[in-house]
Amino acid sequence: MRNLVHNPDILTCLANLSNDEVFTPPEIAVKMLDTLPQELFSNPDAKFLDPFTKSGVFLREIAKRLIKGLESQIPDLQERVNHIMKNQIYGIGITELTALLSRRTLYCAKNTLSEHCVTSIFESPNGNIVYDHISHTWDNNGKCKYCGTSQNILGDEERKELETHAYQFIHDKNPFNNMQFDVIIGNPPYQLSDGGAQASAKPIYHLFIEQAIKMKPHYLCMITPSRWFAGGKGLDNFREKMLNDKRLKEINDYPNASEVFPGVSIEGGINFFLWQSDYSGDCLIKTYEEGKVISEMKRPLKEKGTDIFIRYNKAISILRRISTLNRNNFSIIVSSQKPFGLRTYFKGKNIFFKNSIKLYANKNIGFIDKKDIIQNHQWINEHKVYITRAYGMGSIPYKVINNPIYGEPNSVCTETYLVIGPFANKNICDNVISYIKTKFFRFLVLLIKNTQDAPKRVYQFVPLQNFDEEWTDEKLYKKYKLTEEEINYIESMVRPMD
Repeated sequence: MRNLVHNPDILTCLANLSNDEVFTPPEIAVKMLDTLPQELFSNPDAKFLDPFTKSGVFLREIAKRLIKGLESQIPDLQERVNHIMKNQIYGIGITELTALLSRRTLYCAKNTLSEHCVTSIFESPNGNIVYDHISHTWDNNGKCKYCGTSQNILGDEERKELETHAYQFIHDKNPFNNMQFDVIIGNPPYQLSDGGAQASAKPIYHLFIEQAIKMKPHYLCMITPSRWFAGGKGLDNFREKMLNDKRLKEINDYPNASEVFPGVSIEGGINFFLWQSDYSGDCLIKTYEEGKVISEMKRPLKEKGTDIFIRYNKAISILRRISTLNRNNFSIIVSSQKPFGLRTYFKGKNIFFKNSIKLYANKNIGFIDKKDIIQNHQWINEHKVYITRAYGMGSIPYKVINNPIYGEPNSVCTETYLVIGPFANKNICDNVISYIKTKFFRFLVLLIKNTQDAPKRVYQFVPLQNFDEEWTDEKLYKKYKLTEEEINYIESMVRPMD
């Protein structure tokens, strides 16, 4: 018998453009389309737009469903394909390359006038997949008025012939702006350099979502980083709008982004959502692990007294019970960034000198003169606890935050750390540290901290305790009357702290 040759889907074999512009695997595009009412694909008048197409996978999968769904209404296959390609499917390439790739995927030819094209109905070689190389519009501060990127990064002469990342859809150059679409779907670019220090970048995916909503589609389905749930640079206003939008019907959440985009690291995970213009109600939240739905719950996007989205369904009952028993939260004893006004790169001297103060710095312990300390001098001779401001999340079970350390009198720290306290003596500090090390404590931090950043606000769900005593998970589980199921869930999400 002849050996059978396996021909993989070519769109599963593409290397990603970058961590910020990733190709959507076909299986995820299929899942996203599954959230839509399937009768759309039997409607010969329905229109679909991917305004940031890369591989053309969404356009292809839409075409496959329409070809099947319209079979009874337009029996002739070629006539059906002509109608679908001409009147129902539209795309905007994010670069010239992705526009060509998307045409090749949808039309089987990068030039629709080619003999290889599946339809001869177009007069333009681009078909309904367009791309125009446009420029940013710089303001007086050297920032693009549409996306906020820096002129220093993308506006120099050397880049004249290179990709500008001035995406048409969010730069007032949308060629389909006056059309009415039933569905806008896709995977937008995630971020752009903003010209800040250490390759700083600002998210831009929310700009695509906001622009899509302005076009008033019936359905909007997009895949984005999940940072917007609780944090993310420049996302506060966007998060507020999204969490108060009753039209957000469904969120499919992947805490481990590599399950969606293998080989790509996206801190905080990935989600895709369904927004429906005529829906008003609670949101269906699905959480995925190893490709399977492990939790499903319909609930409000915002819990009472919170301004963030809590991604874990099983955490809701725990948080509700704790919030009824405690008014004060741990964040009130956590400092803001730069507690002593010292930047991360400040190291001090390597050796002790007369009247020097011990300095906890980034991967270093040094010594500093008191005159170099900018603020909070009253904390210098107090007992306190230090904890790093940033710590990578890794994978489940999470450690969540770094190990806390005792900050003895006559010590300070750089902005690598936050200060917890101050306290009356070392024994109290040790009891605070015992509390921080519990899985209970770090689980409540996890509900807000979905990236490596851990400012004081990530501690706002953690109840304040009496630190005249040591704390263990067993004491905390008993105090808050957690069920066996809730305890097991916490234990499965958080690993012991070394």
